[in-house]
Amino acid sequence: MALIEHEILLHPYVTEKTLTLMESENKLVFVVEKSASKETIKRAFEQRYDVKVADVATKRQKDGKHAIIKFAEGYRAEDVGMRIGIF
Repeated sequence: MALIEHEILLHPYVTEKTLTLMESENKLVFVVEKSASKETIKRAFEQRYDVKVADVATKRQKDGKHAIIKFAEGYRAEDVGMRIGIF
């Protein structure tokens, strides 16, 4: 059974470090479904937020799988952050 976008992207992961990533490197960090692949995460994020993603990196943490999403040229992490209520 394929995962759908709201099952893949669980919630944003917000700390001082991730806010710095957003401002300085144009990246957002999300907690995602453990079984989701980088390509699936990219597709779900682009569909949900109507942006282009340049790259997705993942890492496993105690609280779940984290996806570090880098935005493509012309798209800003701060804009998406404001839309989803990070600040």
